[in-house]
Amino acid sequence: MEYLGLSKDGYVVIFCTLRAADALEKHLAPGSHRCVSSQDIGLPIGVRALAVKRTALRKAIPLETGGGTARLVSAGWVIWAPAPARFEPGTPAIVNVIAFAKALQLVRSKGEDAFRAAAADATTADCIVRHDVLDGYSGRELLGELRRTLIGRDVSVPTEQGARPYVNLDNGASTPTFEPMWSAVCQTWRQPQNVQRALIPAVRSVVADVLGAPLSAYDVIFVSNTTEAINLVAESLRNESEPGVEAVVINTLLEHNSNELPWRTISGASPIRLSIDAEGFIDPSELDTILSEYNERGQHGGQRVRLVAVSGASNVLGTCNDMDEIVRIAHRYGARVLVDGAQLVAHRRVDIERSGIDFFAFSAHKAYAPFGAGALVARKGLLGFSPADLEVIRSSGEENAVGIAALGKALFLLHRIGFDVIQDEERLLTEQALRGMAQVPGLTVFGISDPDSPGLADKTGVIPFNLKGVISHTVARELAERVGIGVRSGCHCAHLTVKHLLAVRPWVRQLQGVIVALLPRVELPGVVRVSLGIENTGEDVDTLIRVLEGIATQRGISADGSSASVPDAMPATSQQDVRKQMDDSAEAAAQRVYAQSSRHTVTS
Repeated sequence: MEYLGLSKDGYVVIFCTLRAADALEKHLAPGSHRCVSSQDIGLPIGVRALAVKRTALRKAIPLETGGGTARLVSAGWVIWAPAPARFEPGTPAIVNVIAFAKALQLVRSKGEDAFRAAAADATTADCIVRHDVLDGYSGRELLGELRRTLIGRDVSVPTEQGARPYVNLDNGASTPTFEPMWSAVCQTWRQPQNVQRALIPAVRSVVADVLGAPLSAYDVIFVSNTTEAINLVAESLRNESEPGVEAVVINTLLEHNSNELPWRTISGASPIRLSIDAEGFIDPSELDTILSEYNERGQHGGQRVRLVAVSGASNVLGTCNDMDEIVRIAHRYGARVLVDGAQLVAHRRVDIERSGIDFFAFSAHKAYAPFGAGALVARKGLLGFSPADLEVIRSSGEENAVGIAALGKALFLLHRIGFDVIQDEERLLTEQALRGMAQVPGLTVFGISDPDSPGLADKTGVIPFNLKGVISHTVARELAERVGIGVRSGCHCAHLTVKHLLAVRPWVRQLQGVIVALLPRVELPGVVRVSLGIENTGEDVDTLIRVLEGIATQRGISADGSSASVPDAMPATSQQDVRKQMDDSAEAAAQRVYAQSSRHTVTS
């Protein structure tokens, strides 16, 4: 707003990609918006800031749908989020946006060419992606050394017990990053354009190698996040419409909004949702039956299942359904398969060609490279776009050279560690957490709760739970306030999944819609989610269990789950003090970035 000289009361800023900005501008009246781009100032981070008059957005609906664009989702209706979230599908390129805002400050003080100075000594794309200070390590030894390079490992946060190291148990939302990925970012934005351009095919090759998608058979298209990738497939499906045929998309009750909303909001298609069992797995025979009814026996008129769109791993339950079996059944009846791999790609080995997957979407910010990149891996010839449109799509994603470099580095390191090692480490931590949670009075784990369950082999380190008599948001807040543990609470952009787990009745779902419409700030029921990553240790899990036991004991929850009224451990004034310290800490961090100072230079 300051850079553009606009009023904060009259305008709202939407952060988006080149293609998203162009699409939104076409729906806005002339003179109702201004745009500034990272490309304009010489930064290869792929950010457009679109400042739009608030009045121009009141009735506008999102052009892309998914995570963040909706406040509440039910099976038959959606309450959209206010601007700007309604127009920022998926997780925005948060680090890139922060860098862009700071860069605009520097441009104002240093001049328009502040970031167009001579580049550093050029290196090669291969060196940036495939070489670093950890070159001599692999396997578990590499994992141990990589953990030492965690960005933020020395950060302390204010808690009830004073400043303590932050414990991140929220990897399912966004993962942290490590020094090799950050180094790849820093090297990239200081390289000449020819090196930045060379990074695109170099990382495309890494993606193809690590995910088993040979470039002779698959296209790798860089995007901003998983949500954009899935919306592209939805748009492609709409473009393939044929007279007399209504496309049907099968997905499941496990899906994130990003793999649910696009299928109900594109014209000419309708979704069907597969049910899930108590542990969070689908029944392949149900898929077979539905496909046979629609595509073999023609029992539903002109409706045909064109696509089966499923999560590779649930972001709420952590369950990994059998992709090989799903693909086998879908292809038998002429349907294609899209896999939402956002929660899978950093935790399990993926072999796209061997499994027969047609479309695979994922985000780098869930794979230890949170710099605004992602990818859509598509079997050649399946995307329904003209060559010109496909070039626009590619160009938009490839503006973010730094995000692509970090993505390539992250996948390369994960591959060198070995996904068998990563899976084994996370399985041990998940078992430890489940055993500990079983001893916490009043705590219920949803999905797989038995550490000895055979299904645990098909589960990532995602554990959803609730504590009897304590709403999920309160549990999450207390974990943060007591010892600085970060988890997620609520519906996790998977509203249908959480409502199913909580057995929310239809009339209650309707009531929730009324409540949210009238009282936007109200906290609706949800679940607490712990999600583990490669930086976590057994000590992190022990701390979690200890604090959960403390919360249960404080509230007088007994072994049978009953509870008595027990006063809070902290007086209200003390809670307010801790929350003020947390707010002050966040504000201080922002000031360290944005406060104008003679100490700031372009090179720093």
